[in-house]
Amino acid sequence: QVQLVESGGGLVQPGGSLRLSCAASGTFVMINSMAWYRQAPGKERELVADIASGDSTNYADSVKGRFTISRDNAKNTVNLQMNSLKPEDTAVYYCNALVRTSWFRSAYGFWGQGTQVTVPS
Repeated sequence: QVQLVESGGGLVQPGGSLRLSCAASGTFVMINSMAWYRQAPGKERELVADIASGDSTNYADSVKGRFTISRDNAKNTVNLQMNSLKPEDTAVYYCNALVRTSWFRSAYGFWGQGTQVTVPS
């Protein structure tokens, strides 16, 4: 089994910064892509940013230039540096990883439990 544990959420004033971290643990042979999603109240979960095993990145238009995703393959972690935070960034942020638990199996998506980010208006 694979576990993803997020940390770093909290309350921050508009214009402030937060850094989210996610650590993967368990039994696996490879982590393909890692990503951060978010879900605001009453809205669908949306992709914030993802990063492939080769470190290519992709961002939602709403966070480009403000958020930076990075990963440490040796530590099986992914981070999200969030700057210039806005009230509309308020959401539960979820870590996601596409993980191969065996060389004989395709990659499967795992989710963390989520961490709350609140930016008051």
